[in-house]
Amino acid sequence: MTAGNGGQGALAGVRVLDLTQFEAGPSCTEALAWMGAEVVKLENPNGGDQGRYASADNRDIDSWYFLLFNANKKSVTCNLKTEGGVRLVKDLAKKADIFMENFSPGTIDRLGLGYDAIRAENERIIYAQVKGFAEGSPYEKFLSFDMIGQSVGGVLSITGEPDGPPLKPGPTIGDTGTGMLLGMSVLSALYQRERTGVGQRIQIAMQDAMLQYSRIAYAVQARTGQAARRAGAKVLTGGNAPSGTYPCKPGGPNDYVYVYTSRANAQHWERLLKTIGREDLIGDARYDSPNKRLEREAEVDALLTEWTMQHDKRTAMELLGAAGVPAGATFDTLELQNDPDLEARGMFQTMHHPERGDFKMPAWPVKMSESDVPVAPAPLLGEHTEDVLGDWLGLSADDVAGLKSDGTI
Repeated sequence: MTAGNGGQGALAGVRVLDLTQFEAGPSCTEALAWMGAEVVKLENPNGGDQGRYASADNRDIDSWYFLLFNANKKSVTCNLKTEGGVRLVKDLAKKADIFMENFSPGTIDRLGLGYDAIRAENERIIYAQVKGFAEGSPYEKFLSFDMIGQSVGGVLSITGEPDGPPLKPGPTIGDTGTGMLLGMSVLSALYQRERTGVGQRIQIAMQDAMLQYSRIAYAVQARTGQAARRAGAKVLTGGNAPSGTYPCKPGGPNDYVYVYTSRANAQHWERLLKTIGREDLIGDARYDSPNKRLEREAEVDALLTEWTMQHDKRTAMELLGAAGVPAGATFDTLELQNDPDLEARGMFQTMHHPERGDFKMPAWPVKMSESDVPVAPAPLLGEHTEDVLGDWLGLSADDVAGLKSDGTI
């Protein structure tokens, strides 16, 4: 069995039946595809995954959004509102290792494809589900998207300026972040099944997943006895100066460098002073401890800003980093996509899509010495229906034609 759409990887031979859409579920199944699993995306014959046209610039072509979350997958159409469609899913589930869905609450059970129904077909199945809120939660029937998960999971409450409103972080950790935790759990279940021969049900809620990404906030709360507060560009634990973003020339919207000096390493402050040409302040009683620097934070920030404004962000990062001071330029998405190092290391790879043409996209960031699956394009709707039904179920071209004529696919 070849993995993904032809590349070999660590999960070669693992079959995933993917009934997910939009981002949280597709992020998980795409990660499995990057590791070599054969991911078959089951889609409604009439339009498919709603993400195909999310934020679409052209309603006749799959969106960039869809391409980003469905690389290395195959697409099979299946009408779940027909008896034949439900039977087809169950037949495919018999041949699958993993079954994954993220329909709105209650939908999968109404379709007759809940855990008990699928397990009756395949006792070894790993049955994975993503929801906004957990089963048994007072909100379990509520709909959710990335920003909702982040809001109810506490992420918004710790994001933003101290005196400003809660803000949503740029990365979609509510969706993709939840998908990554699910992916790790699915792999653990596969490993367990190798020992026991038994499959299992895995459920994850976006609200619950956000707790995992906010653990530092609970350390702050334990120390202060109060809910963790927003800290702007500074770290939630606070107590450091300098720490934050500092403006650089020429003054564009992302011309900043993040500089951080640890309370645990006094050398950071001394190295910083040497780099910015202020050796005269080494040992100065006004700044000779983290607490004193914090008391004079505005002075410290002004001192550093005077220096950063004389350099562009990349130069400031290079000078500080070379001196052993933690620093990072604020790179924007275009700068990252055009970064020759990231491309050379495979962090960006080019998808050759039959309708969109070449599309450079972020690739799987983990390097594995014995597993390498190159990017393959996100599938066209139903592109692999005949191939998959023939390979998995042994159906002939005439059989597939019959399913199409009766509305099953």
